[in-house]
Amino acid sequence: MMLFKLSLKNMKKSFKDYAIYFLTLILGVAIFYMFNSLDSQEAMMTVNQSTRQIVELMVNMIAWVSVFVAAVLGFLIVYANNFMVKRRKKEFGLYMTLGMGKWQISKILLVETIVIGLLSLVVGMVVGVFGSQLMSVLVAKLFQADMSAYTFVFSKAAMGKTILYFGIMYMAVMLFNVITISKCKLIDLLTAVKKNEEVRMKNPILCILVFLVAVGMLVWAYYRVTVQAEELREITQLLAPVATGMFATFFVFWSMSGFILKVAQSKKKFYLKDTNLFVLRQVNNKINTTVFSMTIICLLLFMTISILSTSLSLNRVLTQDLNEMTPVDINLTKSANLPDDGEYSKKKVEDSYLPITDTLKHYGYDMNKLKDVEEIILYATDTFTWGDFMGSLSGQMEQQYPTVNWNSAERIIKVSDYNRIAKLYGLKEYSLQEDEYIELCDYDVFVGIRDQALALKNKITINGKTYLPKYTTCQSGYVNMSTSHVNIGITLVPDSCPLTDDMKEYHFLAANYNADTEDGKQQIEQMFESSNSSSKKMDQDEIKIDGSSRISIIESSKGLSTIITFIAIYLGVIFLIASSAILALKELSEHSDNRERYAILRKIGVDENMINQSLFKQIAIFFLMPLVVAVIHSIFGIQFALKLTAVQVQPQEMLPSVIGTAIFLVAIYGGYFFATYAGSKNIIKENV
Repeated sequence: MMLFKLSLKNMKKSFKDYAIYFLTLILGVAIFYMFNSLDSQEAMMTVNQSTRQIVELMVNMIAWVSVFVAAVLGFLIVYANNFMVKRRKKEFGLYMTLGMGKWQISKILLVETIVIGLLSLVVGMVVGVFGSQLMSVLVAKLFQADMSAYTFVFSKAAMGKTILYFGIMYMAVMLFNVITISKCKLIDLLTAVKKNEEVRMKNPILCILVFLVAVGMLVWAYYRVTVQAEELREITQLLAPVATGMFATFFVFWSMSGFILKVAQSKKKFYLKDTNLFVLRQVNNKINTTVFSMTIICLLLFMTISILSTSLSLNRVLTQDLNEMTPVDINLTKSANLPDDGEYSKKKVEDSYLPITDTLKHYGYDMNKLKDVEEIILYATDTFTWGDFMGSLSGQMEQQYPTVNWNSAERIIKVSDYNRIAKLYGLKEYSLQEDEYIELCDYDVFVGIRDQALALKNKITINGKTYLPKYTTCQSGYVNMSTSHVNIGITLVPDSCPLTDDMKEYHFLAANYNADTEDGKQQIEQMFESSNSSSKKMDQDEIKIDGSSRISIIESSKGLSTIITFIAIYLGVIFLIASSAILALKELSEHSDNRERYAILRKIGVDENMINQSLFKQIAIFFLMPLVVAVIHSIFGIQFALKLTAVQVQPQEMLPSVIGTAIFLVAIYGGYFFATYAGSKNIIKENV
């Protein structure tokens, strides 16, 4: 009982010291609960089958990500606890001097850990429960769930999972404390506060040289992941620029102390003004002793900024073009002109010569359910490939883009067929002379490639007939609906082009549903699903018609973007908390070790306001340094991520995502900054 009272008294006395620790625990518990309770909302159970599957996938992915998150939080909690133990070593030494044993001290820490753990779980759970309601509303709206079914929900499963994971973390903390106390010697505990890192001064010339080399390494890494991003097709190719960037970051921070000090010393008025000399010496020492930590913090911030900005941008891009790229209700595609060589069944070969509407009618589909029906033929031939289109540039392109299959046949459409689809879609229609062709392409990478060939006015030959480009650049247009602009190339030719039956590749159909309401369209949509009897009969006969509908494209796109966004926010916030907490605890630890220096400042007449200003400057510098480097890294990292995902994002489209990321940074990183400043002021006022 006495030990329990002593523990509570200690916690009350050290409340300000525990603030960062307690804040980190609460945020960790709240976020963990929020993301693991998404499946508990009743409104999500009223969505259609395909959307429900997406929700279930998101929940399962979050469950797996939570294992990694728990490991990060576990490390963070042990790290924070280590700071608390270090702060109180002198106190423990006094307990031992008074006759208290190591096991009794361990019991004190055990009680404190349990009390803090329970308080953080309760407060964090309360915050998480209310936060989860807002998140549930957001998810439900994204998936267009029936909000009339929304209720205030407390997830017992998420609570149990949170208690289990954090219980394991607290057990690890308890074990760590017992081991730490058991290894401590009385003399070390009593003199712990006196131990300090020696102020080490690096050779400024060496620091400048190392800094320049590090910058050169970063420039090379940035160049590889942006300008030469297309060449990084495999993980092994990516390792070199990533490793180079990590080592360069380490050397930047290693050299920064001497570099900054050298520059400052050259500005005598600035260097000798107020407490700048003291601040810079403190910064120099801290950088020297925290190079590795600063590197880790910087990389965590880089991942946070990159993950959040990229995911939010992807979410916008994946959804902003949906209406434009899904102008009709359904697209259907079927292979044409299959060879009768034994590879395919007789029924499938015979069906390949029929239009899609004939096939659907044969298998009992009600074609009155469709309106605005347009059917066309897409052609292809091995005598007109991507390489043939590039002409004299083909060799150069094969070297530049080795992963592209340049022997792939180009898709060909008669201009009148395309114009019928274009009219239905609301796209631009085209006209051609007898010796002209037009290249339709809207996928950025291939637009750039094809424009090079068109600029040379490359001729193409189809069945002995030669054609010249009508335009020296690609024109906008497409046939298949999709989530974004992904048409890699379609060649429009005059109707007189000698396209033969053996060149037919696909039958294509575009149409709208003959219904005026969303419910009516949903019913027609179900007619084309694979579960109906007509589809089963087609499967038995090995007849396959591929389809994509406006409803399915929108649902899958929103589902994918939502999954990406939520997992990214989950990881981004955890990384941000981890980096902020580590930096905050490092700063608090440093100022705890350096209380003597502030006491000396007071003795020589420096007033409290000036001391607080010097403290603010130090903390600001230390919080800004990894952030600035991380932001620079992120500028190039985001570009690489967007290229990797093959998503076209304009700079102005990134602005909302950047603002959203900045809000996260200000709220969490800024919050830890001010908490660190308040905690540090309290520490340096203590008697040494």
